[in-house]
Parts: sequence; structure tokens; C-alpha cells
Amino acid sequence: MTKDTVAENRKKFLAKAREQLLETKTKLLGEIDSEMRAEREGNKDEGMDAYDLASEERDREINFILSDRERVKLKQIDDALERLDDGTYGVCESCGLEIAEERLNAMPFTRLCRDCQQDEEREAKSQARRLDDEPNAYRKVGSTDADDDSA
Repeated sequence: MTKDTVAENRKKFLAKAREQLLETKTKLLGEIDSEMRAEREGNKDEGMDAYDLASEERDREINFILSDRERVKLKQIDDALERLDDGTYGVCESCGLEIAEERLNAMPFTRLCRDCQQDEEREAKSQARRLDDEPNAYRKVGSTDADDDSA
């Protein structure tokens, strides 16, 4: 394969990745909107006045928009789209090597290549083990060493 062919294939892949990310974002926003509409419809029969309905609707919309799962996923999509715009999409943030297209297809938001992701997971597991081995790792909030000695 020539250098031009490789570059053209990469360009096509990145265009397809952008399309998939935008499609996923649109779908996610649509799901959130549907959930909010269903919630509003469900509340109309509760005998609430217009002010109560408006207030409750606003609170629910904020909760839905800010729910962790959706917020994280939307942030990941937006971050990936930004990386596409600035030319860093598909480049591992740890080692700087290109992330395999198969990995990007499976995990379009990923920032790390497979090897660096495995290293990060091993490190997290190792840290969790170290916390488990610490004698006072699960001390009650607000307790002191004197509390532990008296027990």
C-alpha cells in the first residue's frame, strides 16, 4: 500500500467515525427527550397546578440532563468530536501511537491504545489491592485512632 492509499483510508475511517459519533449523540439526545416527554405526560394526571408542574418538569429535565450516565456519554462523544477536529482522534494519549481502527470501532470514545489501557487497568487494580491491605483503609468517617484503640 502506498502512503497516499494509507492516508486516504485513514481519512475515510475518520469521516465514518465522525458520522457514527454524531449519530450516537443524536440518538442519545432523542432518548433523553423521549424520557422527559414521557415523564411530563405521566405527571399531568396527578392534579398538580401549572406552577407545580412547571417546577417539577424543570427539576426532572435538569436531573435527566445531568444524570451521570448520559452526561458522561455525551461528554465522551463531544471530546471525541473535538479530537477529530484537532487531528488527535485515534492517537493514544499515553504513548502517542495510533489506536487500532478495530479498537476505535468497538470503543469510539477511547483515548488509549489497548496496551496503555491494560497498563492503566493493572495499575488501578494494584492500587485497589494496596488499599485493601492497609489496616485502617475502611475506617468510619470521623473516627480517630483513639476510637480504634478503645474498640
